[in-house]
Amino acid sequence: MSVPGPSSPDGALPRPPYCLEAGEPTAAFFKIFRQNQVVLLDTLEQEISKFKECHSMLDINALFAEAKHYHAKLVNIRKEMLMLHEKTSKLKKRALKLQQKRQKEELEREQQREKEFEREKQLTARPAKRT
Repeated sequence: MSVPGPSSPDGALPRPPYCLEAGEPTAAFFKIFRQNQVVLLDTLEQEISKFKECHSMLDINALFAEAKHYHAKLVNIRKEMLMLHEKTSKLKKRALKLQQKRQKEELEREQQREKEFEREKQLTARPAKRT
């Protein structure tokens, strides 16, 4: 591959226009060097911002996945709560029916005791009245 530009007659590479005879850089060299540094810094900052944006997108995706996971958990908890509510409602109804049945049986037993007591009272011998 050849280097473009005029070549010197002795075969040495030509000196860049921004260098002095002894190879020392000139003010133009430093100006170009600074411009290149600024371009490189800007490019580096852009790449860093792109990397941060990509990284934040990964974080956002992870947050969305986590939110989806917790939403599913909440849905399951809600289903469980509804199921437990239905079961407790059924148990309360059953307990109320059992309580009413027990009260009814107790009332019937009390009435039966009273009937037996009255019957025994009537069967008990009483002294006859004298007239």
